[in-house]
Amino acid sequence: MSLKTISRDLARAVDALSFAPPVAAVYDPLVYAKRSHEAYLERFGKGPHEVLLVGMNPGPWGMAQTGVPFGEIAMVRDWMGIAGKVSAPANEHPKRPVTGFACTRSEVSGKRVWSWAHRRFRTPEAFFERFFVWNYCPLSFMEESGRNRTPDKLDRGERASLFAVCDRALARVVRLLAPTQVVGIGRFAQMRCQQAVPDAHVVVAPHPSPASPVANRGWEQVFEAALKEHRVL
Repeated sequence: MSLKTISRDLARAVDALSFAPPVAAVYDPLVYAKRSHEAYLERFGKGPHEVLLVGMNPGPWGMAQTGVPFGEIAMVRDWMGIAGKVSAPANEHPKRPVTGFACTRSEVSGKRVWSWAHRRFRTPEAFFERFFVWNYCPLSFMEESGRNRTPDKLDRGERASLFAVCDRALARVVRLLAPTQVVGIGRFAQMRCQQAVPDAHVVVAPHPSPASPVANRGWEQVFEAALKEHRVL
């Protein structure tokens, strides 16, 4: 078993699901950004990892463009050294275009996460020697207006079907990477990790979203403090 196998199985499973309005478009970057997504898995996901950081789902200007969790374009391309052709999703929303590494928008959450990793560890090799980053849900959901809709806001039945698939994938990732600590980035990720891998040591760290007042008052310092409190650092 490899992360690539888990990812491909997950993509097939989530793509078989359906979502009703107000969801108007669903993006699966595991498919249309497969080249860069799998380059990330192959380059940085081999071998055991002491700490697994788990995010919620792709942001519109991050993983939805690059296929890399929290994948702010400049950090993925210039720091990780990953780039590649990204196709358009099958149901592209006119207000959420996918232009891949040509995208000029910056994903704030992704820039915060990977800038922290860069400043703390300097090289991606040093960071990924201990850490790996995985998004619990690989899908990005948009309403008719183009507004982002997070997985926790889906219809109850849709959530149940989606979470069952994502739980199984996360459990496989944990078995493969054998982390001593699983860190949910945000409460949603923490709760899903506790449900999917109840035997794992799961802790929480603050999400870097600009929608969070805490994140906008020095997220990096708060994040570091949380990791130190849980003895991750």
